[in-house]
Amino acid sequence: MIVEKKGFSINGYLAFFAVLPLLQLGFGFMVLNQMLLPLSGFCTVVVLICWGGFFMVQPNQAKVMTLFGSYVGTEKRNGLRWTIPFFMRKTVSLRIRNFESAKIKVNDNLGNPIEIATIVVWSVTDSAEAMFEVDDYESYVTIQSESALRNLASSYSYDPQNEDSSDIALRSHPQQISEKLKEEIQERLGKAGLTVHESKISHLAYAQEIASAMLQRQQATAIIAARSKIVEGAVGMVEMALERLESKGVVDLDEERKAMMVSNLLVVLCGDKNAQPIVNSGSLY
Repeated sequence: MIVEKKGFSINGYLAFFAVLPLLQLGFGFMVLNQMLLPLSGFCTVVVLICWGGFFMVQPNQAKVMTLFGSYVGTEKRNGLRWTIPFFMRKTVSLRIRNFESAKIKVNDNLGNPIEIATIVVWSVTDSAEAMFEVDDYESYVTIQSESALRNLASSYSYDPQNEDSSDIALRSHPQQISEKLKEEIQERLGKAGLTVHESKISHLAYAQEIASAMLQRQQATAIIAARSKIVEGAVGMVEMALERLESKGVVDLDEERKAMMVSNLLVVLCGDKNAQPIVNSGSLY
């Protein structure tokens, strides 16, 4: 494995002022005497060769240098630099970048088809690995991120199996899913000298062919949960009403009348529409 190392280069401004006298010397030889033209030409050729060693490094960029196919180092210092002219230099951006995957269709661990997409924030941290360990590190990010996303989506269910379940699901545990996705993508991209800073699910939905059925299931689950809360509260209110009536001696009800009262109260409290009261003008019995 090729690991990044510091390459040889010096300040470009110092190198320029070092080459400038040689250029002046070449012109001087040419002006003073035609017999010195070969020496003047030699100085000019040396200056032209040295001129090929100048290069610039922008902020958050690196220059990967090779010599006849061998890696000789990376230069990250900004500004005008000079190195051996025979070094080949390739630019690698170290800036943080975003990758947004396309919406892909995959089955969750229950076999339900879902659509999912992600946003990955990444950057190059080892320029040598990024250049020489993979053919194209940008394409590598795209393919490996989508592969990790598919693997993650097939490992978890879209929804938890029940409300009390502690199992991690794609929709109910976004933070844990993001951390799992980041770890899996980092494990893949780390081989290419890339670092994943953040990974989030940007799109999550059931596939169109089952979206309608799953929506009905979610609505039914929500209705059942709401009804359970309503019944639980209604039973408590009925118990409280019977206890208050009995403790204050307002009315003495037999078991049959208690059952009728409980039935009426539950209908009023649990009904989804307002009850219509009926006034009894006769006796209780």
